[in-house]
Amino acid sequence: MSEGKNGLTYAQAGVDIDAGNAMVELIKPLVRQTRRPGADGEIGGFGGLFDLKAAGFTDPVLVAANDGVGTKVKIAIESGIHDTVGIDLVAMCVNDLVVQGAEPLFFLDYFATGKLDPQQGAAIVKGIAQGCVMAGCALIGGETAEMPGLYGKGDYDLAGFAVGAAERGQMLPTDDIVEGDVILGLASSGVHSNGFSLVRRIVEKTGLSWSDEAPFAPGKSLAEALLEPTRIYVKPLLQAIRNTHGIKALAHITGGGFPDNIPRVLTEDWAAEIDLEAIDAPPVFGWLQKAGGVADLEMLRTFNCGVGMIAVVAAGQAAQVAAVLTEAGEAVTPIGRICPRRDAGVIYRGTIDL
Repeated sequence: MSEGKNGLTYAQAGVDIDAGNAMVELIKPLVRQTRRPGADGEIGGFGGLFDLKAAGFTDPVLVAANDGVGTKVKIAIESGIHDTVGIDLVAMCVNDLVVQGAEPLFFLDYFATGKLDPQQGAAIVKGIAQGCVMAGCALIGGETAEMPGLYGKGDYDLAGFAVGAAERGQMLPTDDIVEGDVILGLASSGVHSNGFSLVRRIVEKTGLSWSDEAPFAPGKSLAEALLEPTRIYVKPLLQAIRNTHGIKALAHITGGGFPDNIPRVLTEDWAAEIDLEAIDAPPVFGWLQKAGGVADLEMLRTFNCGVGMIAVVAAGQAAQVAAVLTEAGEAVTPIGRICPRRDAGVIYRGTIDL
């Protein structure tokens, strides 16, 4: 085989195949930690395999979701903290599966960068693997793309793809939501993975650097505090769904907050009446509001404001469902009720204390 006259190589064009192979070897032990019934293969093939029968399903409906981490990755890039955004990536996908009553089965990631640093990539995948373990799903594959000229030095982006399953006839939401059903709020771990374009603008306005101590979290740098990973609600919610059969609907509170996310799981007949005074918002939201001069309604539509997931539960089973979730480690608070819809899909009562 003859060589080109100018002697150029792919590596000289900015793509290092050897670095990609090195990263694969670094992450193989991390991926093995995510094995579960139905998935026990090695990464490195052209596709990932999953055996639904081995996972215990008889008549499953597959549910798929994909998402990213958004501009939260900019804080990771600028601070050099890369081992938590992978948890966010998994969380944003699997939390969307469980709201439909589905058990997450497997996950694939897409990692794109301008110049591949195997150690940085392995740190990111470490977080992805940790998130998969927390969600009970297998990391069965992914793609690493080195694209010089498209991404700036040190920049990268992430996308995630998750597939889950639920037995036919057992999916959420149910069709028996009625007036008086209780809305339970599950506490968030912080900002999660939405609204970071506004977060970054507020930080820029304050003049703080990522290494400065967070005004709302003494002992942590601002970057560490804001990079607190999105909470993964999968295992506690699946436990509550299966043990109580009392959950009628779930809504993952992401971008758009209460007003955009709760109506997605309600028919046009029903609205959610939310008691804002029942919500215990973490200090980060008060700091963001004050530092940015953000109005209450804008906060409620941009951020989760302390509630990362809501569950609609029959009034007579609310205490039972809350007890199961609390036992599984969630902080649960009744924050509202279902009422007939007249105009808006979400009605606020009181004011939120940020």
